[in-house]
Amino acid sequence: MEFKKLTALLDRLPNDVGIPGCECIVHYKGKEVFHHAAGWRDVEAGEPVHPGDHYFLYSASKPATCAAALQLVEKGDLLLDDPIGEWLPAFKEMDVLVQDALGNTHTEKAKNPITVRHLFSMSAGLDYDLDAPAILAARQAPGATTQSVVAAMAEKPLHFEPGTHWNYSLCHDVLAALVEAVSGERFADYVQKHIFAPCGMTESYYHMTPELEGKIAPQYRFNEETQKAERVPTTNGYVFTPDYDSGGAGVVSTLRDYAKFVEAMCHKGLAATGERILSPQGVNLMRTNMLCEEALKDVNWSQLAGYGYGLGVRTMMNPGVGGSLGPVGEFGWGGAAGAYIMIDPDNELSLFYVQHMLNNKEPYIHPRLRNTLYADMADTL
Repeated sequence: MEFKKLTALLDRLPNDVGIPGCECIVHYKGKEVFHHAAGWRDVEAGEPVHPGDHYFLYSASKPATCAAALQLVEKGDLLLDDPIGEWLPAFKEMDVLVQDALGNTHTEKAKNPITVRHLFSMSAGLDYDLDAPAILAARQAPGATTQSVVAAMAEKPLHFEPGTHWNYSLCHDVLAALVEAVSGERFADYVQKHIFAPCGMTESYYHMTPELEGKIAPQYRFNEETQKAERVPTTNGYVFTPDYDSGGAGVVSTLRDYAKFVEAMCHKGLAATGERILSPQGVNLMRTNMLCEEALKDVNWSQLAGYGYGLGVRTMMNPGVGGSLGPVGEFGWGGAAGAYIMIDPDNELSLFYVQHMLNNKEPYIHPRLRNTLYADMADTL
């Protein structure tokens, strides 16, 4: 396995799409078979990518959140179709936006409750408006916590009746609050204890510390006008306070450390340590499409062509539509700064990729990472 195509792609990405630098790892049948870094961690200083740098993973945090919640399903603490209002009272009765025949919008009481399944599958009717008045007030309040901010998310009317559409949203932040309410543990502590520690992960966290500030890679944002990556503050705007654990975007980690979780999911819940974080049946449920035919139409991002959406992850349903060299059942997710998780349990193959540039060129990069990997593995799989 020489990975010539994948290596060449990584080496040309800084020139092709303007990312400062990147790092990528591949595991096959439980062994690391490829690692490569390209470009610069610090463009201004001319400093190359450092293996071991920490990155904000943003939405690549979501699969870990969903794995944590799925553990509660496996323990019988939750069922997918349980209304979340049983544990999060603010969500017990929701208003929903309704448009009449003349195009006028008003609110009505939702006919159906938001369920656990709706949170997993981004079909609850929520949005990603972090500056909605109630959310803004809650996150700026002294001592704001996961529970207090998430409760404020319930004050905004839903965009549709739960379960009828797909909309990328704060669902997994609410899911983190649900994990807290059901388990009785702070969300970050729960994930450290039940996901990270069993996987042998020692460099994955939910909040920045003074020690981490010296280890995290500089962060950039691609400016479409100048066509250049420009340095931005090394902060994560989705982590509102030290007491707010963002299930949707909170993890900061290294390539190799988070790859331990990716590998555990690739081996259907069994970590390299020998610890099991999920059952094979649970991982298979996670990568099963949960959306109805109408909601599938909403999964219309170009990089998601051919995919459905399972319990917090894209899941390949039609490789022909997606132009994918990978198989049905390949699954994963990405993050705002460019992180990319690709998991193929049937072939025991996984890829994890990191970069640190917002406005991340994901539609260009992620499908190419997938396809060059499978092309390089052609004589092995």
